[in-house]
Amino acid sequence: MRAAEIRRTTKETDVLLNIDLDGDGNIDIDTGIGFFDHMLTALFYYAGFNAKFIVKGDLDVDCHHTIEDAGIVLGKAFAQIFEDKSGICRFGNSSIPMDEALAHCSLDISSRSYLVFNCEFANQSIGLYDTCMTEEFFRAFASNAGITLHINLLYGKNDHHKTEAIFKAVGSALKTAVRLKDDDLILSTKGVL
Repeated sequence: MRAAEIRRTTKETDVLLNIDLDGDGNIDIDTGIGFFDHMLTALFYYAGFNAKFIVKGDLDVDCHHTIEDAGIVLGKAFAQIFEDKSGICRFGNSSIPMDEALAHCSLDISSRSYLVFNCEFANQSIGLYDTCMTEEFFRAFASNAGITLHINLLYGKNDHHKTEAIFKAVGSALKTAVRLKDDDLILSTKGVL
């Protein structure tokens, strides 16, 4: 079973994630930030994952700790599920349009954490969601998951559309990368990742 449950509690946040990579569309997200809930739902839906993600954060301060800690926990779940990385396709690529916006994601479940994030936003926030936190979320995810993650926003005008295209592109690329191969070998010329 390719699933994990992670609980992380700090003085700033309390995060619970139950995730199953072989899902049937059961997604329950509550972070206290409506737009972030919308984005996480899109990511999990396009990845094909089941997820229960409950985050209680210090939103009286701002959204930073809530969003970053969600990325940390999601990354830790991936690291736990893919400890040996055998039998998976490993790489994923996806380009997703959202009206006038186009985002591309390439990723490698490689044990090497790296984020390339070439995306610009026109506004500081979308509702209670600070647009700068998009990069922070994916940095926390990649760092804790051991994933090389390249996200490029090719163009767009509306920040909602741009952000949604990004989250959907990452979800779609993850769906490809975690797909099971016909064998249990690790996809690496070294034989180990």
